[in-house]
Amino acid sequence: MPGENITALGPPPQSCCVSPAPSGAHRRPGQQRAMPLFGNSFSPKKTPPRKWASLSNLHLLDRSTREVELGLEYGTPTMNLAGQSLKFENGHWVSESGGFLGDRRELQRLRKRNQQLEEENNLLRLKVDILLDMLSETTAESHLMEKELEELKQHSRRKK
Repeated sequence: MPGENITALGPPPQSCCVSPAPSGAHRRPGQQRAMPLFGNSFSPKKTPPRKWASLSNLHLLDRSTREVELGLEYGTPTMNLAGQSLKFENGHWVSESGGFLGDRRELQRLRKRNQQLEEENNLLRLKVDILLDMLSETTAESHLMEKELEELKQHSRRKK
């Protein structure tokens, strides 16, 4: 209905900037009162809460059907590290190539060396602890001797 007068359909909608006329105030039709700058705050209506359920029925499918339908079968994670292809199985990275036998000897040698270094480290920690105990003991003895020497000096001064 182009060209039709919209005001004939009903009263014009109120905008957010129009406030009702105070009681007893007279306004002419078409005259609007401006909203005060800091007076009435604008508060929009609250939106209704969203529905929690998805509109899709994909969540109703079991895992195997979803994997087939949506192509979610990724396979095992793999990576290439220093020329060696590794895959993640049962919580551990495992070599995919069969040429791991040569590396197995190297791995055993490294494990043995690691164990030797850990034992040496434990021995050195023990030695450090013993040396610290000896140092604290000699320091305590030194302080006691200094205190005793000071007392003897004060005692000999009193006699003079």
